[in-house]
Amino acid sequence: MALSVLLLAVLVLRRRYLARRLGAFDLSINKRDAASAQGWTLGLAVYRGSTLEWYRTFSLRMRPAYRFTRDAMLVDGRREPVGGEVHAIHDGHVVVATDNGTAVRQLALTPAALTGLLAWLEASPPGRSVSTVV
Repeated sequence: MALSVLLLAVLVLRRRYLARRLGAFDLSINKRDAASAQGWTLGLAVYRGSTLEWYRTFSLRMRPAYRFTRDAMLVDGRREPVGGEVHAIHDGHVVVATDNGTAVRQLALTPAALTGLLAWLEASPPGRSVSTVV
């Protein structure tokens, strides 16, 4: 019992620590292309210069599980969640397809966070080609 409470406290403190960083927002990922409730993993993303770091919500790791680089990321096809996806991701999030050099194929985030992500992608230094289609 005490171990469970301690584990829960560590998870909450880790989440607060990560969320307090500048540029942090809720971001769920899915490695599947299909619109389904399967495969969604809740997480938190943090901007770090030209990298977007993704941390799993229910993990004790202090290192990101994924790093998305700005010059290797494409965002395409905004849509509303359908079917079981509505319950698998955070309320109010939209889903976008992505190609980013990792196994992640879909992202779920708020419309405001999507606007921020697109602005971050388009703010790439001169000479770098960045593609965003939403």
